[in-house]
Amino acid sequence: MAKKSDPTSAKGAQKATRIADNKKAAYNYFFEERFEAGLVLEGWEVKSLREGKVQLTDGYVVIRGGELFLIGLQINPLHTASSHVSPDKVRTKKLLMHKAEIRRLVGKVEQKGYTLVPVNLHWKGGKVKCEIALAKGKAEHDKRDTIKDREGKREVERAMKSRDR
Repeated sequence: MAKKSDPTSAKGAQKATRIADNKKAAYNYFFEERFEAGLVLEGWEVKSLREGKVQLTDGYVVIRGGELFLIGLQINPLHTASSHVSPDKVRTKKLLMHKAEIRRLVGKVEQKGYTLVPVNLHWKGGKVKCEIALAKGKAEHDKRDTIKDREGKREVERAMKSRDR
């Protein structure tokens, strides 16, 4: 019987499809719709993403001249980066989407209270993709409800765990 090969052990394969999540966005916003966009990156940025040296929490998406840009995504350079590049860890990155999708997003973002926030970065077919969400800001009482629900779930899990012992 032949051994099945482990897909994570193949050369160049990724260990996990997720690179980074923006948990702060889920706390601060209600997500209406989610979209997937490609990301224009430099070589050193991709190498840093493979090592997980990225912070997505302060990121946001703006629309300029009919194009989407991701601002505030911080990719920390590796110490072994090439000497011929000068890495800028907070460089504005361009997002790639179809023009029709961008036009649809422009119309929705112009409505009062809507914004575009990055939700996560992930690998798809060897390329880095950014999931962005059309979001509406939460009020303070909504944030308190989120905390209360989360703590309630934790208490239930603790009770179930102690009951199983």
